[in-house]
Amino acid sequence: MADRQSRELPNGAVVHTVMSDVGDGDLAVHGEAAALAERRRRLCPHPWTWLRQVHGDGLVVVSVPAQHAGETADASVTAVPDAALAVQVADCAPVLLWAPVAGGGGQGDGPGAVVAAVHAGWKGLEAGVVARAVEAMRTLGAGAIDWTLGPCISPAAYEFGAADLDRLAARLGPAVRGATEDGHPALDLGAAVAGALAATGVTAPPCGPPPACTATSGRHFSHRGRGESARQVGVIWWDRP
Repeated sequence: MADRQSRELPNGAVVHTVMSDVGDGDLAVHGEAAALAERRRRLCPHPWTWLRQVHGDGLVVVSVPAQHAGETADASVTAVPDAALAVQVADCAPVLLWAPVAGGGGQGDGPGAVVAAVHAGWKGLEAGVVARAVEAMRTLGAGAIDWTLGPCISPAAYEFGAADLDRLAARLGPAVRGATEDGHPALDLGAAVAGALAATGVTAPPCGPPPACTATSGRHFSHRGRGESARQVGVIWWDRP
């Protein structure tokens, strides 16, 4: 079942993250509406901003819970409490980011936070979706940014074209180069996310253990590994104690 984490920030705001797995059901956005709504509710009872993802750098800024739900984008950012941001994945990296906001933030008085959810496939990483999310967080007053990386395909299972890999390495750093189990060139998505963040000045390592490989894990859906159309999700929101 879902991996749930809650983290209290230095200013007292509390950030919640959820990474679902097959036990939580298919969260693909084209699913039957009532069943999908119930699966979402079980993971997070607050209104969701979910996206129709296109592997680009599109981003929405959420000012009220559930704003922009169903819009075409690959990242969302908010400083509003109890506004759930979600991305759907089956091999791409779900990246969840958070930071305290000085002097409150969002709605009302008290400690505040800004959070973001990013769908990071290789095309989105090349387009700069991570940098756009960090920029939007800072515009909303984000302090020091922390992040976590959910289950995604590992380089051992992700053979990648040499020309595309060269281009990504030039943009995101040589650490993105990996190798498959049989020695072919591969992309390390986790290293690519870290490289994209480092280019924005976010150098903190990811919180939590290394993510599972979706292609080899029995707990996660994988399009590339098993041709599955189902999706798991990464969800983030914050509230006040």
